[in-house]
Amino acid sequence: MRVVIAGAGSVGRSIARELLAHEHQVTLIDRQPSAMRVAQVPDAEWLLADACELPTLREVKADECDVMVAATGDDKANLVVALLAKTEFGVPRTVARVNNPKNEWMFDEAWGVDVAVSTPRIMTAMVEEAVAVGDLVKIFTFHQSRADILELTLPSDSPLVGVRVGEIVWPTDTVLAAIVRDTRPLAPSADDTLEGRDELLFVTGRDAQEQQLEDLLLHGPSAS
Repeated sequence: MRVVIAGAGSVGRSIARELLAHEHQVTLIDRQPSAMRVAQVPDAEWLLADACELPTLREVKADECDVMVAATGDDKANLVVALLAKTEFGVPRTVARVNNPKNEWMFDEAWGVDVAVSTPRIMTAMVEEAVAVGDLVKIFTFHQSRADILELTLPSDSPLVGVRVGEIVWPTDTVLAAIVRDTRPLAPSADDTLEGRDELLFVTGRDAQEQQLEDLLLHGPSAS
């Protein structure tokens, strides 16, 4: 897979290293000479230029890349990069970093963004997930489909403890995607039984009712 990353700061370099470790081809772009820390990601291609300009995206052959990542520290720049990548070069998938959560509402298909990643939101979710048992936490939102990934650590006194997954009727537009038990991820089957302290990961669609899901998990079917 060929990936172009706009923004060679700590976030962009970290993404690049992960992708290169999985044997993907990566190009890093940044307009700041101070960001050209080539020795830190020597296997990537580097370009000192403004990713918001069409000649730059032509130079890196954006029309041939599979994913464009807008990872700068400037939300306006990230929106412009995503929009140009999608509308001018037909990039199949764009991922954009949201620096200010107040701007998150703009990062959608209208601006060419397939997936928006809000670092503050993810960090908050991780903090909540680490300390809260029985709280339904939104981990991530796919802005194109509006689907959410939700997490809840099942309390030991939940009525669903000991119940087979196949016997549970989940709310509309809600799918149990994974169970993490003792650090081990499990693909849930109908015969699996829920246990206290299971970390449950759900994918929910636009019509899902989060309160119904939380009530079901904490109080059982009669509460949902």
